Amino acid sequence: MKTYHSFNEIELDLKRLKLERQIGLEQIKGLKGEFANDLKPLNWVSTAANFAGKYGLFMLIKKFFR
Repeated sequence: MKTYHSFNEIELDLKRLKLERQIGLEQIKGLKGEFANDLKPLNWVSTAANFAGKYGLFMLIKKFFR
């Protein structure tokens, strides 16, 4: 527990905590936007296409060495 010696110290701490809270809220807003963006169907399609491409390449290499 912190001991304060003046009201100026208390006010300074309160300002710092308020700024930290605002920063946290902005970070949450950013994460919310990223999460909503990740759930868009176009992102799912590109992820599936990327996976299919890698899987197809793997199967082609496997077939080549058999």
